[in-house]
Amino acid sequence: MLRTLGWWVVLVLLLALVVGIWQRNKRNVVQIPKGDWAKLMLVLQSVDRDYVDKIDQRAVTEQFLPDLLARLDPHSVYLPPVELKAAEEDLQGGFDGIGIQFTVPNDTAVVTQVIAGGPSEKAGLLSGDRVVQVDDRVIAGVQMPQDSMVLLMKGRRGTKVRISVMREGEKDPVVFTITRGTIPVNSVDVAYMLNDTTGYIKLSKFARTTYLEFLKAALALKDQGMKRLVFDLRDNSGGYLDQALMLSNEFLEKGDLIVYMEGRNRPRNDVFADGKGSLRDIALAVLINEGSASSSEIFAGAMQDNDRATLYGLRSFGKGLVQEPVFFSDGSGIRLTVARYHSPSGRCIQKPYGDDYGYDLYDRYLHGEMMSADSIKVNDSLKFETKAGRTVYGGGGIIPDVFVPMDTSYVSDYLLKCNRQSLQAKFANMMADRYRASLRDIHDMDALNRFLDGLNLEKTFVDYTSSVGVTPSPEEWEVSGPILMTWLRALIGRNTPMNDDAFYPIYLEKDKVIEAALKNG
Repeated sequence: MLRTLGWWVVLVLLLALVVGIWQRNKRNVVQIPKGDWAKLMLVLQSVDRDYVDKIDQRAVTEQFLPDLLARLDPHSVYLPPVELKAAEEDLQGGFDGIGIQFTVPNDTAVVTQVIAGGPSEKAGLLSGDRVVQVDDRVIAGVQMPQDSMVLLMKGRRGTKVRISVMREGEKDPVVFTITRGTIPVNSVDVAYMLNDTTGYIKLSKFARTTYLEFLKAALALKDQGMKRLVFDLRDNSGGYLDQALMLSNEFLEKGDLIVYMEGRNRPRNDVFADGKGSLRDIALAVLINEGSASSSEIFAGAMQDNDRATLYGLRSFGKGLVQEPVFFSDGSGIRLTVARYHSPSGRCIQKPYGDDYGYDLYDRYLHGEMMSADSIKVNDSLKFETKAGRTVYGGGGIIPDVFVPMDTSYVSDYLLKCNRQSLQAKFANMMADRYRASLRDIHDMDALNRFLDGLNLEKTFVDYTSSVGVTPSPEEWEVSGPILMTWLRALIGRNTPMNDDAFYPIYLEKDKVIEAALKNG
């Protein structure tokens, strides 16, 4: 009897345990409310309510958001406060700081340009000064990253910063107290006449001030006799859409379609030229390469599809997605893709994105596209026609009308060794230091060329590289010498008050893409 009773007790206990487990599991079955995001919210609530350890919600959020947006497309991004501020500054056309440009050739910041009218010029800084200390922080000889140096010198306009520099001829550091101000950042790198009738403008980005900068430069060239413009958008990764639209409008006739945009929750929006542009009578050549993206491609596509310009160079990047910014009160934000843009012919030039998206440019090199137009992959199902009936392709960048291969004719082992050790830049800085007083007095290209011709650069540079164990053979110098001399003259010229106005006219003398544009002009 007791034995039988014992079995009943065990059975009852087992049943109770099973029921308990079932009831506990039943309690954990949570009904999902309607809504595609409901499960995600429930998981976050469960973690917040029941997780065994305390959660740093801010840290988890900062890690989670970039991963979430990266799964949408390559251009939807989350930007923490510091990154968002830097991105906005780069496109706003100005930032708060002291107004100098500098390089760090040997672990010390060397001032290469003092921006005219800026706080540093007013305080008395000079090109060639070596910045050794910012406030109480030593920055020379301590292997401080260049971006960290920039952050120390930047700051809200109206605030003061103490800059200590070593100056030629001075035994002790010279100390300046500088009141920070707003420093303009130009998107037009240079504008000058290539010949009597052809102007050249290089644009680095589409910033808030780009249209006004460009128009001022273009009209100045027009006054100098410009009948044709070579517009360089190589390595211009884009920026503000409205700036590309306004630039396009300057060249197109009334009613010409510039671009249209369309998305799931964005109805089609067509943008047309108003026919009031002041450059409609200027012949146009546009230079592009694999670094030309976004707004650069909008402009190039509008010119190509309207048969308004001839495009030269290499296939463009292939970004056809439109992002809208969303700003949060903590200073962070997102850029969310909301639409695709289409060129006037109807093509979207967004390249396919997947796991290999980041390797696209590498694949172009690997498959020979940079050297041969025949290696460019086109999708015959994405054929479109320009206004004049020429065939163009969608699905991955803009293919130029005139393909100009990458120029490798000057490459030698000697050049590669110089590049690996940055010997050109180091030599140019050395020469600039040696002739600083003379360079400060040079204000035009004729004077610069006379000065450079008297430096015996070829022998001095070869002696310099040989002193660090890099000596060219006669054959290597024959191949690479001419381009090296061009680069060195340009780099040294940048240390004059003309800065980029001296650098680019020399640096671009042997540019094959410009040569092609001039030849076909």
